Amino acid sequence: MGSDGVVFDAGPLNLVDRVTLERQFDRLLAANGPALTRLAASYTNTAGDRDDLLQEIALAIWQALPRFRGESSERTFLFRIAHNRAISYLARVRSQPPSVEEWEVHDPSPNPELGLAREQAAARLRAAVHRLPVAWRQVVTLTLEGLGYGEIAEVLGISESNVGARLSRARQMLREALENKK
Repeated sequence: MGSDGVVFDAGPLNLVDRVTLERQFDRLLAANGPALTRLAASYTNTAGDRDDLLQEIALAIWQALPRFRGESSERTFLFRIAHNRAISYLARVRSQPPSVEEWEVHDPSPNPELGLAREQAAARLRAAVHRLPVAWRQVVTLTLEGLGYGEIAEVLGISESNVGARLSRARQMLREALENKK
């Protein structure tokens, strides 16, 4: 296993393989870039930190991609790498939860009052998610990205039942946090 917990098969690359690899990398980032950006944002406090973490994730994907053997889906592979980079980032930075003002929220709603209410609700939810312990924040973030229990279990290296338990506890904690903020 590699340092990102991904099974791989290393070998030298010729020019054709490198061009193929570059195309695969570009395709994967184009398809999963927004999800990886949201994942990075859930582990950071500022847009600058998010971009730095996203760059680390992209570099790690580039480095690991030649060794990908298809034993999981490409999406699971990417999220496993992103998860490990984010955990490394947290260990390095140990930052404080963000203030609501640091979140960038774009709401294309034509009604200003409704738009403001949605923006405030979204900010409260993001702040509540960010205050969760990392183990719960991980499952919430990956669930919001559409990963199933099996994929989340593979990304985090835990059992599916553990994913369910963490998600259940995280939902309860979010519910309590949001009810107390009303």
